[in-house]
Amino acid sequence: MPLRIYRRRLPHWRIEGATYFVTWRSHRGRCRLHPSERDLVVDVLRHFEKVRYELLGWVVMDDHIHVLVTPQPDWELGRILHTWKSVSAYQLQRHHSRRGAIWQHDSHDRIVRNREELIQKVTYIRRNPIVRWPGLDRYRWLWWDPAAYASGE
Repeated sequence: MPLRIYRRRLPHWRIEGATYFVTWRSHRGRCRLHPSERDLVVDVLRHFEKVRYELLGWVVMDDHIHVLVTPQPDWELGRILHTWKSVSAYQLQRHHSRRGAIWQHDSHDRIVRNREELIQKVTYIRRNPIVRWPGLDRYRWLWWDPAAYASGE
């Protein structure tokens, strides 16, 4: 399948078999995600793991999410993102009394081009909570596949 490029607010590049580093943010002016709400988002991310996509790493922060994901051949990244955002928004509204838009409409995604970039993105995911909250020694909404990360740390 050839490279396909389209644009919403941001440009999006798609190619079958690619791994993507994806980021999306909570809607402007919305409250931050509480711990139980982050648990819900993690459950949504993991729901179709190994069926629609492979997850290589993720972190659910209080106002944004980063995911390293490789879609299965029959699943486009746009469909996966739509499912993650719409299902989590619906559940946050239904079970956590959230109102209105939960997530910003667009998301930022980047094709991971090589192993070096993959390691850099996994490192970024791992460090994101520590950078936000210095002194933090554990963060339960963080996961990465050790096989995707071999830097010797």
